[in-house]
Amino acid sequence: MDFTSLRTFCQDNNVELVAVSKTRSVDEIMELYDQGQRHFGENRVQEWMEKKELLPDDIHWHLIGHLQTNKVKFLIPYVHLIHSIDSLKLLEKVNQISKDKGVITNILLQYKVAREESKFGLNPNEDTAVIEATKSMNNIQVKGLMAMGTFTNDDEINRHEFQNLIQIFDRLKMQHFQGPDFSIKSMGMSGDFELAIENGSNMVRIGSLLFR
Repeated sequence: MDFTSLRTFCQDNNVELVAVSKTRSVDEIMELYDQGQRHFGENRVQEWMEKKELLPDDIHWHLIGHLQTNKVKFLIPYVHLIHSIDSLKLLEKVNQISKDKGVITNILLQYKVAREESKFGLNPNEDTAVIEATKSMNNIQVKGLMAMGTFTNDDEINRHEFQNLIQIFDRLKMQHFQGPDFSIKSMGMSGDFELAIENGSNMVRIGSLLFR
């Protein structure tokens, strides 16, 4: 599926397409930018900082990789959305840096629904402290949730994981985040984005399908 087809598919399904540009060159990113793409996702803060200086200011940058607290100060206020808030410590750091800089930072809470031990994310059975902390933080805006599915060819495994995230989203929406700002369900990558959309995703993170 080429970029135009993928973008059309996402638009038809009311899904935001984030082009995962990690390891990609400035020239490769500009090829998609020139075709209208504005949302790009990076994993590493240092790599993002180097690219950001060479690319247009109207790009909406997404930090989609695991984030260390000592890197937060470089992101804010330049990042459009941080997908990977997976601990109370990180949440507090983002709020503090945002307060220091006088801005509100948009975030997603990352949940671990995959089977791999290497995956990061909050445990849905142990997330109370994080959820409660967000209610007293004035410099973060919780926009929704993010998760990564297990790397597998078994669609049933991924389907169950995506449905699990939607159940978590619905619970939090009903109990804690009733407003319209809490709306993003970021799940689905190059190998499973169609399945993710079928199961409720409205934001996908696509890399290898776009950059060949």
